[in-house]
Amino acid sequence: MRRTLWAALSICLKDLRAEARSRELLGMMLLFALLSVLIFSFALELNAVARREAVSGVWWVTIVFASVLGLNRTMALEREQGNIDALLLAPIPRAAILIGKFLSAYLYALLVGLILLPVMTVIYNLPLVSLWVVVMLLVGAWGICMTGSLLAAMTVQARGGESLLPVALLPVALPILISVVQATTGIFEGSPRGDWSSWLPVLMAINVVYTAVCLAVFRFVVEE
Repeated sequence: MRRTLWAALSICLKDLRAEARSRELLGMMLLFALLSVLIFSFALELNAVARREAVSGVWWVTIVFASVLGLNRTMALEREQGNIDALLLAPIPRAAILIGKFLSAYLYALLVGLILLPVMTVIYNLPLVSLWVVVMLLVGAWGICMTGSLLAAMTVQARGGESLLPVALLPVALPILISVVQATTGIFEGSPRGDWSSWLPVLMAINVVYTAVCLAVFRFVVEE
């Protein structure tokens, strides 16, 4: 177990160092996220009620698509540079590759979500920053990034893999999105905790199932 975690951390740090040198991936994700938020803001400008009700969905959909963009880009770079083959030949557990890729994608998603919160607070003129929102971000982004990492590894070798990833990810991530949007909407609207807190154990259960399945099947996916 220690060997797996150490190898996963090394892969994650490799990705972070590469991003620190190029500053390409995160900048692309943030630019996409900010443009998406602005477009939704202009589209909902004339309906204040719709703006308030849709802000949670806008936030989460933006995070999901920014994550897809990041996963597509990082996996494409790994394929072009031959790093995927090198990782598969390395004497490390297969699960370490998935965990390492998940950790870097998870950190990127968290950073995008956290940066968007104050930005959307200003644009939508709504108090969106709170501790419970950050908790929901931590829990919701976990399942999305875990399944996204697995599916990105599956589609990276396919022709047109960049377009296949969102098609494959969105149906799988739908239970997470429904749960997390419902919970976050309740937080944004200031509803009593009992009205939305029941979604948190549902999200955690989904994350446990998705994580276990992804770790179990990843070895077979990369060997095909």
